[in-house]
Amino acid sequence: MPRNTRANNDYMSNGITIKPATPTAGENLTIMYDGLLSKSGASHLYAHVGFDSNWNHVHDYPMIKTPMGFEATIPVMEADTLNICFKDCANNWDNNCGANYSFDISK
Repeated sequence: MPRNTRANNDYMSNGITIKPATPTAGENLTIMYDGLLSKSGASHLYAHVGFDSNWNHVHDYPMIKTPMGFEATIPVMEADTLNICFKDCANNWDNNCGANYSFDISK
């Protein structure tokens, strides 16, 4: 049964994009965030990242404030699924209403 593929623009309305649109394991990708926390005035953000359905290799990456929101470049650790949610320094979270932001990774 084929997996549902998450395209880069699936979360654009939430202020989240990634480049490249379809990341490949072993490469780097850039996460751009201008979502709820950014629009609420957060001064510091972290991308909480994990891979596959078990959230393997969980890591919090500090994001850099840019004129268009926040961004971070991260290594793609595994081929399957990239999961992301965001938190600010006051421990407020943007986790897509509990569904997180998930993207397929090519092998």
